[in-house]
Amino acid sequence: MALLDRFPRHLLTPRGWGMLAAGGVALGAAFVMGRRDLLTLGILLLVLPFISLAGIRLVKPRFQVYREFHPSPVETSAPATVRLAVARKDPGSGRATMEERLPSRFGESPMFRFPARSAAGGTSRYEYHLRSAQRGQFRIGPVMAEFSDPFGLSTHRQAIDDGDILTVTPAAVVLPLTGLAGARGNDGITATRIRANPSDDDVMTREYRHGDPMRRVHWAATARHGALMVRQEESVTTPEATLILDHRFGAFAGSTGPSPAAKQARQQARGGQSMPTSDTFEWAVVAAMSIAAHLTERNYVLRLLDPRGEPAFLHSPSAPDPAAEEFTGSAGLQSIAESLAAIALSGSGHARDGSLWDFANRTDPRGGQDAGPAPFDDQLMDKLSAHRMRGPLIAMLGRISAEEALALAPAAGYGTNAFALVVAEKPGDQADVLEVLRQGGWRAVAVAPAVPVASAWAGFDGDDAVAATPAAEVRRGAGVAR
Repeated sequence: MALLDRFPRHLLTPRGWGMLAAGGVALGAAFVMGRRDLLTLGILLLVLPFISLAGIRLVKPRFQVYREFHPSPVETSAPATVRLAVARKDPGSGRATMEERLPSRFGESPMFRFPARSAAGGTSRYEYHLRSAQRGQFRIGPVMAEFSDPFGLSTHRQAIDDGDILTVTPAAVVLPLTGLAGARGNDGITATRIRANPSDDDVMTREYRHGDPMRRVHWAATARHGALMVRQEESVTTPEATLILDHRFGAFAGSTGPSPAAKQARQQARGGQSMPTSDTFEWAVVAAMSIAAHLTERNYVLRLLDPRGEPAFLHSPSAPDPAAEEFTGSAGLQSIAESLAAIALSGSGHARDGSLWDFANRTDPRGGQDAGPAPFDDQLMDKLSAHRMRGPLIAMLGRISAEEALALAPAAGYGTNAFALVVAEKPGDQADVLEVLRQGGWRAVAVAPAVPVASAWAGFDGDDAVAATPAAEVRRGAGVAR
């Protein structure tokens, strides 16, 4: 048997290789002894395995695979249940060994027998569990089926489906309450009145319009104006918040040795999923997800932009609607989570180990730099000006230069409040940048990737670099500590 293990396993079974060996022995004996019957037997033994091998490749069993993920998408560190249903489409009744191909991060690929003992109606159902500590999009499958001929002489292995994509979204961290909402109520809603004239009556009245109920007629204002006036109802406005998510490679590339996240990015790139990232960028992604969840719970309408004023998820392969800028309610939060699942650093530059990365969605062939508008330029300012003073402005930034900070500083005037989170491996190096932003009206803090997101959020009250603390973060949904 040890000798048979050296032969290819996906051509013939041990029985088939044994038959070939027996055929060879019979041919040798026929040659030595001059026996025609041994010659016939030897030829038959040699031919049968190849006939079965040809037959199993010409007449392939056909299967249909259904795969479901629960939940879909799934948050990082949360378990996902994969349910498989495999049905045979032809009338055959043979057995097969099946294997669900998985990325190496998920461990060993599950194997199962077809048909299952509990098969009903010709369909076999299977279930297994997955868990990923990192966000991304991962191909689960295909199912590889290995079956043999009726005599058990040969085997054939083939993929019976194309697999499906599992989306792993970043888990949000519960953030403490801050003064972000300003004068707004706890429910995130504020009431306003239209003030046209200084008169107290006019503050609450307007001209009668066709269809207004007579019970709303304000008779004192009607007598004074000589025309029907009705009481003005309070108009409720929904608060808005604008988030600027920086995803430029130059802002998040480190300056020392390669980080575990960078190594993982390389592995993913070699495995066919190119998602350049870094420890600081992963922190920014979790912060963006957490802030989005924090504001959505308070009924904010969210607008997400990148430093150029374009939609933040324009180049995210996992975004349901890459061109979307505005997100509302739980459906909008779900869209943000999916968009953040596979968002990656954009641009080109040198990695921390000195090698050149070039994965830009847009590159300028003249110099290798990002094409399009400059960051924090007029296009971004125009987008912010269109929603001036409608709510807070929050920026999740990597390392930026003093010139970039000077360009971004005036943007604080477009929000009711302006917050900037600058994530860098050495927050102390960003002191000049923070000073420029603060002079422009921003409440800015610099953090290291080791700092819990909740601590950084609370650090806005101090406006200083936040020191790394070992405090654990409680994540939404997953319920695990970071």
